[in-house]
Parts: sequence; C-alpha cells; structure tokens
Amino acid sequence: MSRTQRKLEHIEYALKTGQSRLTGLDDISFVHMSLPQMSLDEASLSVKLGELTLSSPFFINAMTGGGGQETENINRDMAIAARETGIAMSVGSQMAALKDKTQAATYKIVRKENPKGIIIGNIGGEATVDQARQAVDLLEADALQIHLNVIQELVMPEGDRDFTAILHNIEAINEKIDVPIIVKEVGFGMSKETVETLSGIGVRYVDVGGFGGTNFAAIENHRRSRMLSYFNNWGIPTAVSVREAASVQGMTVLASGGIQHALDAAKCLALGAKGVGMAGRLLKVYKDNGLESLIEEIHFLHEDLMMIMTALGIKTLVDFPDAKLVISGPTYHWLSQRQMGFSGLHGQAPMAGIQKND
Repeated sequence: MSRTQRKLEHIEYALKTGQSRLTGLDDISFVHMSLPQMSLDEASLSVKLGELTLSSPFFINAMTGGGGQETENINRDMAIAARETGIAMSVGSQMAALKDKTQAATYKIVRKENPKGIIIGNIGGEATVDQARQAVDLLEADALQIHLNVIQELVMPEGDRDFTAILHNIEAINEKIDVPIIVKEVGFGMSKETVETLSGIGVRYVDVGGFGGTNFAAIENHRRSRMLSYFNNWGIPTAVSVREAASVQGMTVLASGGIQHALDAAKCLALGAKGVGMAGRLLKVYKDNGLESLIEEIHFLHEDLMMIMTALGIKTLVDFPDAKLVISGPTYHWLSQRQMGFSGLHGQAPMAGIQKND
C-alpha cells in the first residue's frame, strides 16, 4: 500500500474509531469558588511558551498531509481556521513530502493560507538533521514536532521495528535546528522517566499525547489481518501523563490526547500543562459541519475557558496550578502509587490545591 493511501485510511479510521473518553480527565474536579472576586473581562488567554508568545493556549494539533488533494483540503481549511481564531497549528508528519516531493503542496498550503501565524512542522523520530531542516524550511515553521509512535509502528503492518536510533536523532536535531523542538507522543502518553530522559539531552518541550483520544493502535488494527488487540488499551491516560511530565523541572508541557472541550483544557492547565492541542474533536466538527462551524467551535473554546477562569477566580493561565482540585478514581490511584499525585510541580511543597478522594 502506498503512503498516500495509508494517510487517507488513517483519516477514515480516526473518524470511525472516535474518542474513547479514557483520558482520566473525568477523575478531576474543580472545587467551586463562590467568591472569585474578578470579572470576565479580566481573564487573559495569552501564554508564553519559551520563545513563542501565543494569544491562546489552544492549538490545532497534527492531523494529516501527504495524502493528496483530500489532505491538502483539510490542511488548507485548518490553516484558515487557525488564522481566523489566532491559534497555532501543527501539520501531520511531513515525512511523506520529504520522500515524495509531489506531496509538498499538501503541507505548503498551511503557510500560504496563514502567512503570519504560528505553524509547527512535524517529523518522525527516524528523521535526520537534514530532513528536519527541510521540514522547517518547507513551512517556514516556527517550531518542529518530533513524533514518537512506537506502538503505532508495531501494530502497523508495514511499520518500523527498530527504534534504537530515535533518542540519538532527537538529540542531534535539538542541537542543530534553530527553532523550538517539541517531542510529541501520538496517543500513548509519556511517563516521567521518558520526559526525564528527553530533558537529559536538552529537550525543553513535550506534547504528552495521552491515551484516551484518537487510538492509533485501534486504527492500525483495522488494517491488519491478525489484530494485536492487546495494544488497543495500551498507554498512559492524558490526565496522568500531564501530571507525570509536569513533575520534571524545566520542562514545558503541552497537553493533548482526547481533549473534547474547554473544561478538559482547564483541567490539563491545572495539572501543569502550558498549552492544549486538539485534533480528533476539531476534525470531526469540520467533517460533520464544515469550516464555519470549526471556526465557531474554536471561538466557543475561548469563550468557555474564560468563563471557567472567571468561575475559579483565575485571571491568567499561569495561575491555573493554584486552582483547588479533587482527584478521584483510577487517576488518583495511579498518581498515588507513582508518588506524584500530591506533591507540588517541580518538586516544590505539597500542592495544597489537590485533595484526595477514593
């Protein structure tokens, strides 16, 4: 099967398999504040992510590209939505264009439609420094994602089986490429140990890509003659993964993996994320109702997050970790066993805002 056809199948199966709602975010509750002492117009969504200053914590996360005209159309309309709402956008893996120049247009359309926006490129962990540089140049990208997809590759019939060079490749790219490098999981989450390893080679940005959203093991299993069903429930839920990653000092954490609405985003910000990526939910809105509905949905996300901030008495996003939380269910037990559920971010004093609830 060609890479182009595989890209189209990924879109089809992503919409078909949907979102499992196993992110762990339903185990997180905010404690109601009856006296927030602020007004809605005081809530600010602006955020600084290292070298990048953004007007919103939301960004359109990696979806597609390299699948011919259909993927070009999706990237075009996502870029228009990002431009009209002022949010950043990542493209899907650019390896297709690096290996087949005829697919370059399916990615270049993003910069054409959004010439002044924040655009994030995307390559696989197998990429060389030269390929990373080509990916950045193709989009005039402001940052570059390096995606980790070991489980997807193992389940994919034609996938990779050797992952020994990935860490070395990431280190080399991080040293040689002069835009921020974001290491991103594709839906199986990141542990504290993984993030510590990445921090040790100089990586400063991770997108945890937690379990509970688009399930690439399930997608690839649809393409197999013999299913590896044991991988369908493999991974670290988004809520847990955000908390694990945020416990690593000096790491800027982006949350993604099954984020459905502004309340999910607010919970991720309270757990230590600085930004929130959405893909599956936005793709479904777009496919079901079109571009205008997608733009409206993103505006609603901004409006709803500001409402939640006002209810909590939070004026800026950096104040979210001060919000009072109750953690219950499997998320509480996981974090408790991992001894990171109730200690402060970056090893500070115990977080007073988190309460335990069996």
